[in-house]
Amino acid sequence: MGTRAILTILMLVVSNVFMTFAWYGNLKLQEMKISSDWPLILVILFSWGIALFEYCFMIPANRMGSQIMGGPFSLVQLKVIQEVVSIMVFSGIVTLVFKGQSFHWNHLAAFVCLVLAVYFVFKK
Repeated sequence: MGTRAILTILMLVVSNVFMTFAWYGNLKLQEMKISSDWPLILVILFSWGIALFEYCFMIPANRMGSQIMGGPFSLVQLKVIQEVVSIMVFSGIVTLVFKGQSFHWNHLAAFVCLVLAVYFVFKK
């Protein structure tokens, strides 16, 4: 795997950390009683602020990784990689940050299916 491919995947990981906190961090803030009094519009704006950093990594990762821009991945491959990275990052953050959220055998089976999706999308 080349440098562009590795950098693309690393940037997708960082992007997805920000994405997960943008989408689900407000629930943790609520759980911690930090944002209990915030109006919904403030929660949305706060999440958008975090999502800005997601885009600062996601857009360059897609540009660097895309064959259109000289990268190693087709658009379909980029999307499948992004989805697998997303679910892996989400799983790690949920397990570490949100206590009481556990994984079961069916979650593992779903992850295996996603990994198989990566295999099939790269198969010639």
